[in-house]
Amino acid sequence: VSIGYHSVGRMKTLLDLMELPMPAGQYIAEYVWTDAKGKLRSKARTLMKTYEVATDFPKWNYDGSSTGQAPGSDSEVVLYPQAVFADPFRGSPNVLVMCDQYTPQGKPIPTNYRYDCAKVMEEAMEKGLEPWFGIEQEYFLIDSKTNKPVGFPFIGQPEPQGLYYCGIGASVMYGRDVVDAHYRACLYAGIKISGINGEVAPGQWEYQVGPTIGMESGDQMWMSRYILERIAEMAGYYVNLDPKPVKGDWNGSGAHTNFSTKPMREEGGFENYIIPALERLGKKHKEHILAYGAGNEERLTGKHETASIDSFKWGTADRGASCRVGHDTKNAGKGYFEDRRPAGNMEPYIVTKMIVSTCCEIPLPMKDFED
Repeated sequence: VSIGYHSVGRMKTLLDLMELPMPAGQYIAEYVWTDAKGKLRSKARTLMKTYEVATDFPKWNYDGSSTGQAPGSDSEVVLYPQAVFADPFRGSPNVLVMCDQYTPQGKPIPTNYRYDCAKVMEEAMEKGLEPWFGIEQEYFLIDSKTNKPVGFPFIGQPEPQGLYYCGIGASVMYGRDVVDAHYRACLYAGIKISGINGEVAPGQWEYQVGPTIGMESGDQMWMSRYILERIAEMAGYYVNLDPKPVKGDWNGSGAHTNFSTKPMREEGGFENYIIPALERLGKKHKEHILAYGAGNEERLTGKHETASIDSFKWGTADRGASCRVGHDTKNAGKGYFEDRRPAGNMEPYIVTKMIVSTCCEIPLPMKDFED
């Protein structure tokens, strides 16, 4: 690729500017939140004071009429900091701040899904259940010039799936630089990212976050998505989390959610806690499907390593089941299970809330949102 002299000079200047030292006692905090459509938004501010915990960071506000979360006549939405991460883009001492949103009167707005999730997790922790999660986020990297997954030809289709899963080599793997950069950036940020792998289609990848405890799961999933979007932006890509972005004989993208409680991880956990939890999930299958991501009916067809959206079943090592139990859990008589139904575009706060509520028999909170 030929790069002009002026492009090289411009890039060098930008990089040099990013390396300028920060003034003593000052740092940049990037506040991150989700809009009405579940898309990420962020803006930055200069802070001159350090804080021990996330909730001590100053609140901020934004124009909710520009994000579909407030009318223009009363557009102020207030950001409440909830989790803080090291900033891999600007480096230390700068930070990323995950926030949820409230009205000026202190009421959670309707798209603040974190609020109810926190109530359910708090009750689970008070009962000593210690809910653990491990979420497997599948996604496609899309070339912004072609609007196709990276590795897909401009005309026609690539070789059928089968070559790409955990593949090696330029003929089958596309976007690895973005994926590896994301992995390192998440580790730097303090996110509990536990692995990555290539998935079954060109340009499709997966990363895993966990084990995380309670509210860590939703906070870290959203921030990991933010970091991925920012890195993809640098490469001229965008990230697609939709459950079936490529039609035809291709797997979709899920967010398999591995789950356990403290009793499940102890002796007798399989018979006494995991099986009853799976039975409860089966009884509330429809409610969970409604909460597990838009467009999931295109993915959960009973093909491509999925169960049918219309029925619930669980099994040992069965990737065609709604929920899967590993041989290690069954043989040990304790451990965890995997809910394979959530779509790649699922809302982590909703999914983790629903799983804990159903499996641990914790009632969902009454609505307390601003009308």
